[in-house]
Amino acid sequence: MLRCSSPSIIFRILFYGEADLIVTFFSQNAGLLRGFAHNARRSRRRFGGTLEPLAEVDLSWSDASRGGLLTLQEAQMQFLHLGLRRDLEVMTLASYGCELVEALCAEGEPYPEIFAMLHAFLEHLERFPASPEVRLLLELRLLSLCGYAPRLSACCRCGAPLTAETVHVDIPGGALCPFCARSMLNRRAVSLVTLGTLFRSLQVPFTVFDGFHFGTQTLQEARLIVTPLVRHHLRFVPKSLALMGRSEP
Repeated sequence: MLRCSSPSIIFRILFYGEADLIVTFFSQNAGLLRGFAHNARRSRRRFGGTLEPLAEVDLSWSDASRGGLLTLQEAQMQFLHLGLRRDLEVMTLASYGCELVEALCAEGEPYPEIFAMLHAFLEHLERFPASPEVRLLLELRLLSLCGYAPRLSACCRCGAPLTAETVHVDIPGGALCPFCARSMLNRRAVSLVTLGTLFRSLQVPFTVFDGFHFGTQTLQEARLIVTPLVRHHLRFVPKSLALMGRSEP
């Protein structure tokens, strides 16, 4: 029986029976996993109330399977992130971030860069209000780290430089030069300034969320690109997305 331990972010818990939990979590070393925590709601010594959504814990588990689930052994709290629960918008955006990771990442594959980014994202939301910029940064960076980033600095079909003030974008490929855009039916018109802003945002370290402010036009046009691109790659639709729509620019 192999025993593993890793810093982990709790995504979701499901009550099972009188005292057990089924836990979905994202670990630094092994990625997205699901485990069975026997008697977790009663055991202070092994879990002690650590298995809460959005909490960061040091989690230990074994590969002994219970219906395809790992067996969780114990957890120690690192960051409870109580500040995320201070208002609905912050809580919703934090939950959306975790759901988005779950919907885009394959189970059982390590994503250490995504783990570091998600940790920084939750820490940022604990100190600052929810904002369209933070959501956009999370989505762009997650798409990039999963290998789904659109090409923004040149035409995604022929590689030609972008020179016109208004550029068409193909989903899921990216920016189009005027020649290639003529043959694409599913295209969206955005400004070259918006594409430049998004491209530069991806050059910043992915753990930095502070200090970003985008104009209204950039946010609106960015949503024309990022929203359909995210949905194109989702394995399931995050439940928090319905609430997120109320705060879109």
